[in-house]
Amino acid sequence: MIPDIRKIIAYEEIINVEGGKQASQELKLVGVAAVVKNPWIGQGFVEDLYPEINRISPFLGKLLTEKLISIIGSGTEIEAYGKAAVAGVDSEIEHASALIHTLKFGNFLREAVQAKSYLGFTNTRGPANSPVYIPLMDKSDTGRRSHYLTVQFSIPDAPAGDELIAALGAATGGRPHHRIGDRYSDLKKLGRNVENPAGV
Repeated sequence: MIPDIRKIIAYEEIINVEGGKQASQELKLVGVAAVVKNPWIGQGFVEDLYPEINRISPFLGKLLTEKLISIIGSGTEIEAYGKAAVAGVDSEIEHASALIHTLKFGNFLREAVQAKSYLGFTNTRGPANSPVYIPLMDKSDTGRRSHYLTVQFSIPDAPAGDELIAALGAATGGRPHHRIGDRYSDLKKLGRNVENPAGV
């Protein structure tokens, strides 16, 4: 464990009924987060963030990926995933973003679940108990709307002003009873080319 990490938290939600109707299978939503001392705090404007990114992000990516998968059971059970960062009020949003917007963080989860799509993300700033929103999407198909989900939780004592939160989230399936189709069906109805939706 690196000394920068104050605490690690895990959030788990299991949905069996939605809209008053039993789901065909339970949906498990999981989020894991690390509360980290901001390594750039008190240094003024830091131009080169990479030395600390290279030191901290790979450790966080591996640690959070392993915790996430251990809660869910295996990487093959994960169908949707995402990431999030929260900066304390005395920190730049860029500081929190720096921890998660590097392949040295996200590739641990991407490779562990054999994914093709990028990880959806949020970057926010706020006081302790601010919501952590982790937007999810299908790990292989970004147009599959059934898997547009959000893992949401908060940490009562974090982030402090000089802290950052880095988080990963995942789901074992899509929304129960999803009924809005996908991006591709919309494009067809609009007469757009699915491979070139902008028509350029």
